[in-house]
Amino acid sequence: MASRLSTRQPGSRMVERTLEKFLFASRWLLAPFYVALVFSLVALLIKAMQELWHLLVHTLTATEADIILGVLSLVDLSLTGSLIIIVIFSGYENFVSKIDESAHRDWPEWMGKIDFTGLKLKLLSSIVAISAIQLLKQFMNIRNVSDRDVMWLLAIHVVFVASGVLMALTDRISGEAHEAKNPAKTNGGDAAH
Repeated sequence: MASRLSTRQPGSRMVERTLEKFLFASRWLLAPFYVALVFSLVALLIKAMQELWHLLVHTLTATEADIILGVLSLVDLSLTGSLIIIVIFSGYENFVSKIDESAHRDWPEWMGKIDFTGLKLKLLSSIVAISAIQLLKQFMNIRNVSDRDVMWLLAIHVVFVASGVLMALTDRISGEAHEAKNPAKTNGGDAAH
């Protein structure tokens, strides 16, 4: 690498450094996406309040199944909101800029430690949980749902579960291959934790 740098012209090194600075600064283009996700979180909150209001207004006249469906809808919205928070903070920390956690007394411990692999697995786990709740809601309302719709929901859920398992296995195999290539670096990193 050093010999390659020394053989290049000073002008080409300056162009390369300028390009690298420009590319590195482009990460800030992701920040508006995370702000948009905050607004989508507000939209979810409004929907959750509507669902809660509907549940409370009909509590005395609703059947047990209707109450369970209402609660499952709130759980579904909560999981989706949690998923958005995971994406906002982990994505911002991994791709844009580190957040000074010392300025936030109640900073969750996991936020500064989740890497891209962990983020993918958390996202897929949340999607599987949301899919399971959707499937459970349909089973609770089975009289009003067609067999075709239930089969599609079940198939989609199985695909999400299988995708999650395959992604976890792939990441594990990849991590083991990386450890085999760099045992000293891996052992040093483990010792630090």
